[in-house]
Amino acid sequence: MSSEILASKGHIYPATTEDVRLVAELNDGEMIYGETNIGKVGNQIKRLRLEPEQCHPLPETIDAIYEADIITVGPGSLYTSLLPPILVKGVTEAIANSCAVKVFICNLMTQPGETDGYSSRKHLEKIREYAPEIDFDYVVVNNRPISSRQAKKYAQEGAEQIGVRGSISPETIEGAEIIYGNLLDDGEKVRHNPEKLAQVVLLCSAKPSLGKNLTYDTIQWQTQHVN
Repeated sequence: MSSEILASKGHIYPATTEDVRLVAELNDGEMIYGETNIGKVGNQIKRLRLEPEQCHPLPETIDAIYEADIITVGPGSLYTSLLPPILVKGVTEAIANSCAVKVFICNLMTQPGETDGYSSRKHLEKIREYAPEIDFDYVVVNNRPISSRQAKKYAQEGAEQIGVRGSISPETIEGAEIIYGNLLDDGEKVRHNPEKLAQVVLLCSAKPSLGKNLTYDTIQWQTQHVN
């Protein structure tokens, strides 16, 4: 989780310091090399991998994962930000075996050319596809609609809002507790409100179960426990 999103300070550790590059195979069979180029694709991604596939994680990164109280995945570009670190052998295993509370924070908008038509459930399914060992304790989804003006502006760029429509099935994140709430910032750009999001993450770390119909300060929560 970036410090900008949570308005926090900390250390940033790369998953690996070895010379690797990101490779995406598109639905039409074309191979795209490099994070920058993958972010510009006009076709959806079929498979993501590293080249070479066998690389070693940074020991400090693994140590930080095991020492963490909370591990958050998201928000961020699914294919060029969230998935690449867990492609590094050892990172997924460390997250899965960590005793930290694990929180998935869903993106607010789809990313043109990468996640067109993706729902919150589809984002989670992709994470699970590449890292089935990770069991999330909480999934955080914004449920406040963006303004019609914002929707029109982002539609012109090929993006649409995530989380307001669609559902998350028990098969996707068995055992996780889903938290819906108003997490939007009030600016013109569609962004998470750092203070609200930080409150949610801290609340997740403090409570083993948030229960149903939780109200926390100015944020109205509806939680759904997935058995």
